[in-house]
Amino acid sequence: MSKLDAEVIRGSLGEQAVRRLERFDAFAAIESTNSYLVREEPPAAGRIRVALTDNQTAGRGRHGRSWQAPPGSGLCLSVGYTFASQPHNLPALTLAIGLGLIEALEAHGIDGISLKWPNDLVARDSKLGGILTESQAIGGGAIHVVSGVGLNVTLPDDFDLGAERAQAVVDLATLVRDLPPAEAIAASLVDGLCRVFVEYEAQGFRAFAERWPGRDWLHGRRLTIDTPRQPVSGCGAGLDDDGALLVADDDGAVHRVTSGTVILQDTRGEAK
Repeated sequence: MSKLDAEVIRGSLGEQAVRRLERFDAFAAIESTNSYLVREEPPAAGRIRVALTDNQTAGRGRHGRSWQAPPGSGLCLSVGYTFASQPHNLPALTLAIGLGLIEALEAHGIDGISLKWPNDLVARDSKLGGILTESQAIGGGAIHVVSGVGLNVTLPDDFDLGAERAQAVVDLATLVRDLPPAEAIAASLVDGLCRVFVEYEAQGFRAFAERWPGRDWLHGRRLTIDTPRQPVSGCGAGLDDDGALLVADDDGAVHRVTSGTVILQDTRGEAK
């Protein structure tokens, strides 16, 4: 069992999540909640499976990166959902999930969180969490999607990612005077993920696009996107209707970016 109280979390779930919940697993320690759900039997169409822990020993991020957090300092939670057929524009689902997570945290009075395209939760210009979404076809046109979030809850004062991974980080405890119990946060995140999956299956990204501008951490910032083809530099200019990042260069041209790594620049145009 996890140090998190699984029964309290289950008992705090909203009606929709309870109705769709097929299985709920809490672990004292696990390598990766995402990897666990990817390996397990997918839930039935329209149902969810949940895996969570506060001690993830080999968490994964995009491009093979790792997610690091000392035991008990964060929340690692994954939800698997089976779409009866592949939804339109599946890659943008991660953006919708980010919005759902922010709204779930705001319900606890935790404000000031933005999204750094395509998958980071940011507060006070520092990384609060990350999202990893994986999918696999399972026959008959159905597709199993597992989306996980690693969230900093209460980091130790001396937490250090190391010089080779230097970046500013922040935790929930810094953002709110009275930190809600981890179980309450976890239940809200499961509810939020469930709502996003159901809404996305019905309407796709268009149901979320209008909610993005107020959450867009990259808007107006100078940046370079390291894409598979060539770097794209300019200022963040929002999202296209399908979730592609828009970058306005110094000549006024607007470029669409569908994948790549964001490299921020300081006011002198130097990468940082």
